[in-house]
Amino acid sequence: MSLLSDFRILLLGLWLGAACFFSFAVPPSVFIVLPSRELAGAVVNRTLTIINYSGLIIGLILLASSYVSRRNVNRVRLWFEQGLLLLLTAACALGQFVIGARLHNLREQIGRPIDEVAIDDPLRLAFNNLHGYSVTVLSAAMIAAVIAFFLLAGRARNSENL
Repeated sequence: MSLLSDFRILLLGLWLGAACFFSFAVPPSVFIVLPSRELAGAVVNRTLTIINYSGLIIGLILLASSYVSRRNVNRVRLWFEQGLLLLLTAACALGQFVIGARLHNLREQIGRPIDEVAIDDPLRLAFNNLHGYSVTVLSAAMIAAVIAFFLLAGRARNSENL
C-alpha cells in the first residue's frame, strides 16, 4: 500500500468518524446536559460547521489526489469513487453555505428562542424543514463517505496483491 493511499484512507476515515460521532453523540448529549435548548443548538451548530468545513476540505483533497495515482485502476471504479467524493464535498458545501446560511437567517428573523415560536408559525415550519434537509444532506455525505472508504480500502488491498 502506498503512502498516498494510506493517507487518503486515513483522511476519509477521520472525517467519517467525526461525522458519526457528531451525528450520534453530540446532539443527544448537549440537549440533555445544557440548561437551555438555545445553548444546545449553538453547540450543535458550531460543531456542524466544523464537520461541514472539514468535509469540504477533505473532499477536495481526496478528489485532487484521485488524479495522482491512476495506473492499474478500473476507470469505472475510479469514476464512481470520484463521484462519491464529489457528493461528499458538495453535500458539505450545501449543508454549510446554503442550508446553514438559511437557518442562520431564520434564527435572526425569529429573534427569540425557537421553542418560544408557535409550532404552526411559518418561520418555525421553515426552520423545521431546513433542519430536516440538513440531516438528509449530512446523511448523504456520510453514506457516500462509507462507500468511498471501502472503495479506497479495496483498491489499496488489491494493489498490495499485485
